[in-house]
Amino acid sequence: MASSEGNKLWGGRFVGNIDPIMEKFNASIAYDQRMWQADIKGSKAYVKALQKAGLVTEDEMKQILTGLDKVFDEWSKGDFRIKDGDEDIHTANERRLKEIIGDPAGKLHTGRSRNDQVATDMRLWLRDAIITLKEQTLQLINTMVERAAVEIDILFPGYTHTQRAQPIRWSHWILSHAVALSRDVERLEDIRKRTNVMPLGSGAIAGNPFNIDRELLRKELDFDGISINSMDATGQRDFVAEFLFWGSMCLTHLSKMAEDLILYNTKEFSFITLSDAYSTGSSLMPQKKNADSLELIRSKAGRVFGRCAGFLMTLKGLPSSYNKDLQEDKEAMFDCFDTVHAVLQVTTGVISTLEVNQKSMEGALSPDMLATDLAYHLVRKGMPFREAHSCAGKAVYIAETKKVPLNQLTVEDLQTASPLFDADISSVWDYSSSVEQYSAPGGTAKNSVIAQIEHFRAWIKAQKH
Repeated sequence: MASSEGNKLWGGRFVGNIDPIMEKFNASIAYDQRMWQADIKGSKAYVKALQKAGLVTEDEMKQILTGLDKVFDEWSKGDFRIKDGDEDIHTANERRLKEIIGDPAGKLHTGRSRNDQVATDMRLWLRDAIITLKEQTLQLINTMVERAAVEIDILFPGYTHTQRAQPIRWSHWILSHAVALSRDVERLEDIRKRTNVMPLGSGAIAGNPFNIDRELLRKELDFDGISINSMDATGQRDFVAEFLFWGSMCLTHLSKMAEDLILYNTKEFSFITLSDAYSTGSSLMPQKKNADSLELIRSKAGRVFGRCAGFLMTLKGLPSSYNKDLQEDKEAMFDCFDTVHAVLQVTTGVISTLEVNQKSMEGALSPDMLATDLAYHLVRKGMPFREAHSCAGKAVYIAETKKVPLNQLTVEDLQTASPLFDADISSVWDYSSSVEQYSAPGGTAKNSVIAQIEHFRAWIKAQKH
């Protein structure tokens, strides 16, 4: 049954009852109740500002604060009961406050609009969510870095275009993904700065007419700054759009890593074996062990992209200031958080438990991957790289023609490609030596990879302070 307009925050001008279907269509309580804690926190700060402005007495303020503590307690214990007519979290909390303390509850909303209230609630909620996601991303990066440290001596093929390219350290591959995630952490910290700006005290559009002390509100709610324009404060959701893009970018990185691991986990590669805890079986084929954890990580990226694109489409057609279209912000924000939160936990589990098959990895290295090293061998003898590249290409062609591996060509065979090839060419056919030559910062030589690990350990430590 629909409730009378007289009980609504916006009742009075309306006669009769709203269509029950419209009431359900309009309501957001089903999902915005997640912000109950932020909503009560904002209200407690606001009543203190009302008291300072002389709009409620000290006694009324105390009644309201005590009542809000009771509402908080009910939510905490799972005792809060949502009723018909509780359109959103703000209505529900104010309705319950009135049931507890009576008329003084009606003063709480003085000069405040749901427009500045909801924007404040969302920012309070999201800044806490950002801290949680940052901690989880750091935990994942730490897991990857420590794994890279332990398995630093394992070599395997590096790929470009999904073709064997050059020998690299397995640790170098792990750290390549850790770098991407470190950018995500920095981006998240940047978003938090713009999220932590307080819109409370902006009213619906024009501002607050009661000389509310916004600096008091800022300190109470621990915001870094105060919104500069009331119209913009209530009508923009840049911080939500940024968060949705952040989720899209972070999951792009994790999807890319998952795709590599899905390939490495196949029988054809056999580079890694996933833990049973992160695999599932087939309902038909008893021998199957599927990398469902990785496939779901890959799929969740698409889900968050959809939320991001969908919300940007909602924002794109809006005129200035608050419009009800902005109600689409919360489900997108919550779903992005829940999805990334779950993905980070599963990814950390996968990375910490997978087994590396060193024999398969090193067995996949082949002499043709050292063709670049052949060219470098000639460069070290004074040949220009372009010419050396061409000579190495000729050597590859000779090996293919003779149907032998590159390292089985004789010195005479190689000299038909270039007279600079001589007996010391045998030193090229060593994968460890090949990897060790990439000693410039950022390379795959052991010292360079150790430097990357040390960089990340120091960076993680700095992020936690």
